[in-house]
Amino acid sequence: MSSRKVLAMLRAFESRNITFQAEDGSWPIVWEQARGMYVRDAEGRRYLDLTAAFGVAAAGHAHRAVVRAGRAQMGRLLHAMGDVHPHARKAELVRALSAITFERWQRGTAPSPAGPGSKQNRWRAAPLTGKSILCNSGFEAVEAALKTALLATGKPGVIAFERAYHGLGYGALNTTHRSHFRSPFLRQLRQFATFVPFPAAPARAAGTQSAPSAEPAAPSVACAASCKEIERLLRRGTCGAILVEPIQVRGGINVPVPGFLADLRRLCDRFGALLILDEIYTGFGRTGRWFACEHDAVVPDLICLGKALTGGFPLSACVGRAEVMDRAWPPSTGEAIHTSTFLGHPVGCAMALAHIEEIRRSRLVENSARRGRFLLARLADLAAEVCSAAPGMRLDVRGLGLVAGLEFRLADGKPATQMVLECITRMLHRGFLLLPEGEASNVIAFTPPLIVTERQLEGALAALAEVIPSAYRQLSGPG
Repeated sequence: MSSRKVLAMLRAFESRNITFQAEDGSWPIVWEQARGMYVRDAEGRRYLDLTAAFGVAAAGHAHRAVVRAGRAQMGRLLHAMGDVHPHARKAELVRALSAITFERWQRGTAPSPAGPGSKQNRWRAAPLTGKSILCNSGFEAVEAALKTALLATGKPGVIAFERAYHGLGYGALNTTHRSHFRSPFLRQLRQFATFVPFPAAPARAAGTQSAPSAEPAAPSVACAASCKEIERLLRRGTCGAILVEPIQVRGGINVPVPGFLADLRRLCDRFGALLILDEIYTGFGRTGRWFACEHDAVVPDLICLGKALTGGFPLSACVGRAEVMDRAWPPSTGEAIHTSTFLGHPVGCAMALAHIEEIRRSRLVENSARRGRFLLARLADLAAEVCSAAPGMRLDVRGLGLVAGLEFRLADGKPATQMVLECITRMLHRGFLLLPEGEASNVIAFTPPLIVTERQLEGALAALAEVIPSAYRQLSGPG
């Protein structure tokens, strides 16, 4: 079926406000096939995918081992019964999730920065395991974590962060900050979350007015101010959890000040709150570690996983420290408090097990770290180069591992949204898939599959280095 026919059918039969279609036909393409690093559209054109389809295809699209596991499982057991009659793959997956999170952290893969007398060290002295609630989409894992926190602490309040994105279900939406998503539904939201500033580390800057003299001191000041506000909220005694993304991907690739997660861990220990890490985007090697919290050697109480968990099947998980999960959730008496029809879907579980093994076997976490360093260095070079050709632009580079962002601002500091959208559209027609991030959509995000090569990154950045000046000239107009 041609792209034109597919898009016409969507206009006729899909609800509005889902698939954006540009009037001039420049966006979107219609995917027909994807394998490895590449996507083909309905007309057979090939694109290098620098999005990993929202970070899902960590081992590449349609990895053979993952597809083989899914097909084999479909032939044996296509569907099971959620919380009623279990199947082996579900048991194997929750065991594997415990092994790569809490058990691995206890073995010293991510040693605790807390002092000798801290609660965190006492937890690590005892056998540490994780228990999981399997879900379908990422926001459901967040909502499972929010329910767990309420049951475990008895406190309904949650501390979340400005620019946070935790999904769009009505529970998770209470903790998603962006007004674009929240404002139409505020009348139906409980609004149990309080938002505090997210102290982002400084970016590598290039271009006009890119290095204000006050910038080096700003991150530590912002971190201290945020922690002070969090402490004030925790002292009230109504907040049972802090929910945070170790890197705000949809918020614009915002990396926190080093040590910020450790500060949150200490505050949670001090006031008896739970630390929930939303690693739906950053998990499974995306940042050059299995999980982004390991960069700060922080062990959470609950971690939310999704996207790259399966490599392409809708499955997510809320994994919690066993003691916390047992404190929150009573034994089942035959009717679970929290469940769903497709809980622990056998095909998704089989694919997740295969995908986790492939990430381990092919050392994709290490590859993410290496390629990430290369990408960030080349983005900094690119920013410096293009700013000389586009003198009215400011470009900032930030990221960790293979989650990187190139932020565009005008000389007066305003977001250069149209510039980013024009560049991404032009890159699409050159055969590169990219997405904008940030509240103003003024950040070009790079989240490629972890199998990406330096040569592929070089090709993409060379194309972008040509696209940016030409887009700038067009949008700037005469003179």
